Amino acid sequence: MAKVIIIGASTGGLPAAYEMKDALGREHEVTVISDVEDFHFVPSNVWVAVGWRTRKDISFPLRPYLERKGIGFIPGGARTIDPGKNEVITGAGTAVPYDYLVIATGPKLAFDDIEGFGPAGNTVSVCTVDHAERGYEKYLKFVENPGPIVVGAAQGASCFGPAYEFSFILDADLKKRKIRKKVPMTFITPEPYIGHMGLAGVGDSKTLLEHELRERHIGWHTNAKIKKIEEDKIIIDVLNEGEKAIPCKYAMIIPAFKGVDAVARVEGLCNPRGFVIVDEFQRSPKYKNIYSVGVCIAIAPLEATPVPTGVPKTGYMIESMVTATVRNIEADIKGAPVSARATWNAICLADMGNTGIAFVALPQVPPRNVTWAKKGRWVRLAKVAFESYFIRKMKKGISEPFYEKIILDAMRIKKLEPPA
Repeated sequence: MAKVIIIGASTGGLPAAYEMKDALGREHEVTVISDVEDFHFVPSNVWVAVGWRTRKDISFPLRPYLERKGIGFIPGGARTIDPGKNEVITGAGTAVPYDYLVIATGPKLAFDDIEGFGPAGNTVSVCTVDHAERGYEKYLKFVENPGPIVVGAAQGASCFGPAYEFSFILDADLKKRKIRKKVPMTFITPEPYIGHMGLAGVGDSKTLLEHELRERHIGWHTNAKIKKIEEDKIIIDVLNEGEKAIPCKYAMIIPAFKGVDAVARVEGLCNPRGFVIVDEFQRSPKYKNIYSVGVCIAIAPLEATPVPTGVPKTGYMIESMVTATVRNIEADIKGAPVSARATWNAICLADMGNTGIAFVALPQVPPRNVTWAKKGRWVRLAKVAFESYFIRKMKKGISEPFYEKIILDAMRIKKLEPPA
């Protein structure tokens, strides 16, 4: 009997657990170790932060749904990983042996890179549901006495979609409250241009997103490095323009990511930022029984930018990583060579409050077979439908290509070119 441990139970870890159990069956053991006891649908955090969703809408307890599938669950997270002994030491100090380890921890949020940054400082966050809830509490106080808003991403960030989304969602919500005219808005980003998104642009994303920002009277600064965040302003250094102080009464900035401590400490497993190095089979080159999926893996930037930017890992891409990992572990157990590779295609659905934009980059690294950005209310409807569909299927323990189904169905309905 093979013992498979999956560390993490979010967008990558939970589907990986279900798919792994379906593939390996009863004769092999699958266990999830998580530092949280509830699943939260991370893409919906932008809605939680303005009160359009609640924690209850986007979360459910992990243990009963995992155990119903015959999957073990250990809360408290992982304290250390010992590849020499093939053991994970849990937060409670228990040693759990494994034959195969799948790391799906997600990132460590690098708020400590900048003075005054993060929920403990002077900005809110949509990276976790806890952060989003605190952001909503602060937002409710803000709307009673509104002023300037700043939204964006810090240098080294790789997840730009939620920053753009949140700008547009705030604009829509402030208009509903009839106080938009009282709120100057500014978008700041390390991207060399609007719509770069760590992907060197997707289709005409630059023109499209610049247009949408202009339509909403949201100013912007690109090539911006944040130096300090104070209670009433953000100090940035803009390439070829120098230092600027941007007034703000409410700010949401996406941080750069790092690898979580338990993973980053393993010798030879990670790059200097703590991201897991994987080969084309999602497997560690140094430890052949360790695999990794999702935001925690190392992907080199597509191009050097004047201010550092990272590469995003979208849900569609993560889904592909999960399937490849499961197939390769299944093959290795059977004594067959590993051969499954993730597609690493990038497809993103971005809500804009009352419409949306879909970005498709197949593959994510240029030159691409398919590359475009499309705007329409159908995108927002597809994202809302996907949220409901994903949560429902996760509760039922069904492993299938969620992103592919919802996105491709929406594209076919709109008679758009589907991915090959």
